[in-house]
Amino acid sequence: MSKQALSFSRKDPAKFFKTLNKRVNDYFKENNLKRTGNWKLYTKAVVMFALLIVPVVLILTFDLPGWAQILGMVIVGVGMAGVGMNVMHDANHGSFSSKKWVNKLMGSSIYILAGNDYNWKVQHNVLHHTYTNIHGHDEDIDAGRIIRFSKHAKWYRFHKYQKYYAFFLYGLLTANWAITTDFTQTYRYLKRKLSYGKMPNPATQWTKLVIGKIVYYFIWVVLPLSLGFKWWEVLIGFIVMHYTAGIILSVIFQLAHVMPNTEMPLPDNEGNIKNTWAIHQLFTTSNFSPKSWLVSFYTGGLNRQVEHHLFSHISHIHYSKIAKIVKETAKEFSLPYNEYNTFWQAVAEHYNQLKMLGHRPSLA
Repeated sequence: MSKQALSFSRKDPAKFFKTLNKRVNDYFKENNLKRTGNWKLYTKAVVMFALLIVPVVLILTFDLPGWAQILGMVIVGVGMAGVGMNVMHDANHGSFSSKKWVNKLMGSSIYILAGNDYNWKVQHNVLHHTYTNIHGHDEDIDAGRIIRFSKHAKWYRFHKYQKYYAFFLYGLLTANWAITTDFTQTYRYLKRKLSYGKMPNPATQWTKLVIGKIVYYFIWVVLPLSLGFKWWEVLIGFIVMHYTAGIILSVIFQLAHVMPNTEMPLPDNEGNIKNTWAIHQLFTTSNFSPKSWLVSFYTGGLNRQVEHHLFSHISHIHYSKIAKIVKETAKEFSLPYNEYNTFWQAVAEHYNQLKMLGHRPSLA
């Protein structure tokens, strides 16, 4: 990844973000609302943790038939993704609660999801939210050689088939967290001295990472083995759980940024980005299914990525309300507000984008 320092433009003569920020602040003041979560979010947290935990308890406690065990692990995968999007995500942005210790506790749920809070905060809060869709800086659009998410990434002959195989590979996301990604990220981020907040002591971070993995594998592998499950049963359950969570999370992530209506700008030779940070977010981010209660409920508001990228410190339970303000303000300033009406429309357009990016660049 490039180490070039980037600078966003500070020129916004029309004062778009200043205007938008004031209107959003006024909304919370006028309605006497906190920007963090409330009973709606906490109720969702209970639901998502139940989806994650209850099927596991039933599988470990009762002698269920094979098909029921597999179905149970699919539900666990749904719960794993649900906890990640609704609880861990808000908490590690500091918006789950007004109390820091609650955010820290809920953010730590990433450890039972196969991740690590330091790595996640650097990749997501620092690199992705700051350098959204900028090749060489935003790791969310870097899948190595196997999938080409950016027109600026090197093209290989096999990319012409990515429209067929990409969705199958999406299911490997959380399994990669569990096995290799966290170790390579910790090495890379510590070497570059990257952090979200206070820089951790390298020895402390490596210790937390190793202990976290030991606890994780004890819960999901050692415990069921010790209760009499065969190794292949545990392996199948592990794969089903991770593949379910991985494909859900990956698809949701990609529908926000790897789309025909989102841009992937590059800095100039001196590292300058054309737009201000806020305007950059409008050009590089897209919403989907804004009117679907179910999609909004389950994805933790990640279907409203425009609002999330502009106001990541605000809990997602408020996005449906402030979306009206953001959309109207963007229109007033003649700025884009990217959005797809339905989930399946967005999936189809993401497929089209994968297809386009799979073409040889000279022919694209």
